[in-house]
Amino acid sequence: MKITDIKPFPVWVGTRNQMLVKVETDEGIYGWGESGLSSREIAVKGMVEHYREFLIGRDPMQRGSLWQEMYRSQYFEGGRTMTAAISAIDIALYDIVGKKLNVPVYELLGGKHRNWVPTFASGTGSTPEEMIDVAQRIIAQGFDCFRLHRSYKAESKGVFEPREAIAETAEGLIKAREVLGPRPVIGNDFHHRLSVAEAVSFCQMMPDHTLDFLEEPIRDETPEAYETLRRMTSMPFALGEEFASKWQFLPYIERGLANYIRVDICNVGGITEAMKVAGWAEAHYIDLMPHNPLGPICVAATSHMAMASANFSWLEIRESAGESTGFYSKEVFPVQPEVTPGRVTVLDRPGLGVEVDEDSLTEPFRYSEMPHLKRNDGSHTNW
Repeated sequence: MKITDIKPFPVWVGTRNQMLVKVETDEGIYGWGESGLSSREIAVKGMVEHYREFLIGRDPMQRGSLWQEMYRSQYFEGGRTMTAAISAIDIALYDIVGKKLNVPVYELLGGKHRNWVPTFASGTGSTPEEMIDVAQRIIAQGFDCFRLHRSYKAESKGVFEPREAIAETAEGLIKAREVLGPRPVIGNDFHHRLSVAEAVSFCQMMPDHTLDFLEEPIRDETPEAYETLRRMTSMPFALGEEFASKWQFLPYIERGLANYIRVDICNVGGITEAMKVAGWAEAHYIDLMPHNPLGPICVAATSHMAMASANFSWLEIRESAGESTGFYSKEVFPVQPEVTPGRVTVLDRPGLGVEVDEDSLTEPFRYSEMPHLKRNDGSHTNW
């Protein structure tokens, strides 16, 4: 079997662009993958087209070797654009191999550890009362784990002032925990917007067990900053959705800085790389809590990894009482995993168990940009 074509599809689906990739073979077997470098899809498209030039004619069964060649075949190794492209191609190759061998992808990864994949939801309210309401609706749907956020009103005007936001968020979370009780698993994501001092202040504002995990409070470029933060708070951290290789995960796993691993299969380098991260995490008794903000291909690929990983907690899912996005279009993706509140059930079909209606990929790429936030004084800050 040989690869005959690799087709990138940066298209608009639902409420955002999706960067889909189709790999075709001379046996008529094809695979679908997805890249996760949101708002930079055209850059990923260019990298996919570059890889296409030397991957045509190659054996898709040799996915591990092809991964190494894509990563190592240039002087400038790594980087998020490169690994986002590799991710989409790698996922598509696993889809092909599963179809060729007539087995689900999780069978290629060692077989399933569970019958379905637990998921967590997200919800936001502008007041403590709204936060409590959305959390209660999420729980009533069937979720036992969720992120709970408080919308910061100034953000709608492009402003994020950390000290104001952490005070409002802490107030809402404290009241929500008092009402919801100790049973729900509650997290919060600050989207790497804080400094070490601000993150510590946020943690100190809340009584013990207000939160079960805090996600990405500061940026990840400097592990030493997380070491400082770790010494100053006992709050469990969920980290890694920005990481683009196993090497970026290494210090956070080895130094005990992450308590949940937020690996993103569509950015880290696909299934090949994500399974290596999962193994390292298992050796350190750290569970996976994958980043999953994209469409059904990402849901499927990450769910197969979850099915085959012993150390797994919850998969992020984007449709609940607190969030409805339309990412999982049945028109574009007529065959996809079954998503119900609190769980994903992987279809026992060869490959990923996802089909794409190419004729429905009619909405062209739309230029879109994440918010460019500033503080009150006009200086730039993180989105």
